[in-house]
Amino acid sequence: MAILMKNQGAVLILMLNLFLVFTGIGLVIPIIPMFMEELGITGSAVGLLVAAFSLTQFLFSPLAGRLADSYGRKRMIVIGMIIFSVSEWLFGIAESSMLLFVSRMLGGISAALIMPAVMAYAADVTSEEDRATGMGYITASITTGFIIGPGIGGYVAEFGVRVPFFAAAVAGLVAACVTLLFLRESKPERSGEMERAGKPAMERSNLFVQLMRSYREPYFLGLVIVFVMSFGLANFETLFSMFVDQKFGFEPKDIAFILTFGSIAGAVVQLTAFSWILNRFGERRVISICLLLSGLFIILTLFVHKYWLICAVTFIVFLATDILRPAVSTQMSKLAKDQQGYIAGLNSAFTSLGNIVGPIAAGALFDININYPYTLACIVLVLCFFLSLRAGKRERQQSKMAA
Repeated sequence: MAILMKNQGAVLILMLNLFLVFTGIGLVIPIIPMFMEELGITGSAVGLLVAAFSLTQFLFSPLAGRLADSYGRKRMIVIGMIIFSVSEWLFGIAESSMLLFVSRMLGGISAALIMPAVMAYAADVTSEEDRATGMGYITASITTGFIIGPGIGGYVAEFGVRVPFFAAAVAGLVAACVTLLFLRESKPERSGEMERAGKPAMERSNLFVQLMRSYREPYFLGLVIVFVMSFGLANFETLFSMFVDQKFGFEPKDIAFILTFGSIAGAVVQLTAFSWILNRFGERRVISICLLLSGLFIILTLFVHKYWLICAVTFIVFLATDILRPAVSTQMSKLAKDQQGYIAGLNSAFTSLGNIVGPIAAGALFDININYPYTLACIVLVLCFFLSLRAGKRERQQSKMAA
């Protein structure tokens, strides 16, 4: 609890506004099948909508990371949450595919602004010893938003399938106001000349140059794992509501309950045991185990038919995912040193790359056979597991040579 004693106000506000935003996102998940049916949209179109969000996030993330370093974390968070509110409102009033894509692209910009700034802020106000705890608390607030959001959305949808989108817009505005009024900036704004003088050339280069040069860095393997992990998990998450709707005939309330039940474990672990798990087993080992569990239990989704078994399998997938994501973020933040915003931006960019390719592939495969996206997700995550094992072996060999 040391982190809350030393930086209680800042961490709690970060947790609160992320909780509100992701509650707003979670609101809409159970009603996606009904909404898409109302507009006559296929699985491929859903995949493209998710990819549009992620493509925009990918293009803006490195820039957002530099802006967070240059002009302050708070400003980027507030702007990002306002854009999030606008995007949700547009999605709620959309009557055409064009407006849906505009909404999702604005949502991608908001995510690009919010996540690197939040992660960099958490790194600013925590010591390296408390970093795992800080990332655990931040990610727990996201998970808790997803826990409560779908449950609320399942019931709010009784008033209309578009109402949850408007509720999400309101949640985003509330989060923006809380941040603006109560969050203190963690890093002073610096002038353009000072910023340019103080940053290496790599950070000032464009997105594609950054990605090309990232292979030279010690955190590159972490970025590869982020990409592959995001690709595999996007296959599972993007079409989950449509999968259980078509395969089992689940209603929004059923979907909301499964998502809520499956997410509770992640929040509990992040708040109580995540720091101990990382300190006890190390980031590498935790990442490998979670990758393997995610892949195996995603494929099990295809073979279970009873409601309680579906809940149990989803429970394990969400638990592994909710440990995996902050573990990767913690590992990379320790390597970033004084480039927290920049590395957080690259982390978000590689996540977006996986979230671009994954949903497009999942949507296309879903229209062929609803089981194919989960088969692909399993294959990709298990391959990433073997990649992480190889990386760990290489790291141990380098440590022995250095000794």
